[in-house]
Amino acid sequence: MKNEIRAYNNILELVGNTPLVKLNKIAENLTGNYYAKVEAFNPGHSSKDRIALHIIEQAEKAGILTEGSTIIETTSGNTGFSIAMASIIKGYDCILAVSSKSSPDKIDMLRSMGAKVYVCPAHVSADDPRSYYEVAKRLHKETKGSIYINQYFNKLNMDAHYKSTGPEIWEQTGGQITHLIACSGTGGTISGTARFLKEQNPNIKVIAVDAFGSVLKKYHETGKLDTNEIYPYRIEGLGKNLIPGATDFSIIDEFIKVTDAESAHTAREISRTEGIFVGYTSGAVMQAIKQLDELNTFNMNSNVVAIFPDHGSRYMSKIYSDQWMEDQGFLNTETVEETQEVQYIK
Repeated sequence: MKNEIRAYNNILELVGNTPLVKLNKIAENLTGNYYAKVEAFNPGHSSKDRIALHIIEQAEKAGILTEGSTIIETTSGNTGFSIAMASIIKGYDCILAVSSKSSPDKIDMLRSMGAKVYVCPAHVSADDPRSYYEVAKRLHKETKGSIYINQYFNKLNMDAHYKSTGPEIWEQTGGQITHLIACSGTGGTISGTARFLKEQNPNIKVIAVDAFGSVLKKYHETGKLDTNEIYPYRIEGLGKNLIPGATDFSIIDEFIKVTDAESAHTAREISRTEGIFVGYTSGAVMQAIKQLDELNTFNMNSNVVAIFPDHGSRYMSKIYSDQWMEDQGFLNTETVEETQEVQYIK
């Protein structure tokens, strides 16, 4: 009898089933028990693999995507990478409209994955013809046989996480989760995951993380879009200057805002203390947890799950660059971390 070759048919079969990892050193002075859903273990290194694969496969089933089609999307980088990866395997062309706020690392990765990339100015209104939303719409109209994923208003964004991330967390915690903390950008991750978890236990608290300069927190609290809230900020993939249709605000209990600087430092802290090399938004989630702990949100019996959305390799020229941190005014005598110097032997 021959030994069986145990191999996946392609990289897309690795999407999902990411690990839940206990947070130790970074949480040692916090009240409760803390766990990270480490989405960097997806093959595309982010939670966006889930929505890219789900939306594309649903479009294939509906006959919208066929051989020779082009997939177009608006992205801060991660969704674009996931779509580009899936396009390679499935044989589609890929065109991406990317915010100029995206790190050069992300943009280079998209190009390396065969995508045609349009970099659009970040700090313009959503309806400005130069915005990445409007550029993607224009490219969709101009490109025959194309589909526009439109993750910000595509309900399948939520559906992907309802069918995968939510059930995984419920199973991994044995149903003992008490709090879910996740960033809110398109809102698909937190909305879909929360919907499943609250169906299992409506007492689970769902807290969304927003950025200063974003409209989401105030909209959740008042039901009104306040454009006076909008100003430039640096965190990628978090917050919005519009109200995404892929966010179910009714299922989110609370929003909390975090700063660019504190989120960057906390991401670096996670990497140094837990050995988990995380991205900017993971730092934002952990920073939110610290702030919530100071507000006595948790108790000794709390089982808090934080979704860490992506991998630190996408931010080498940003939060992991001392020069970038210094240029943003994020490094000073009070906040500078202990880092190892590089010594060159001649």
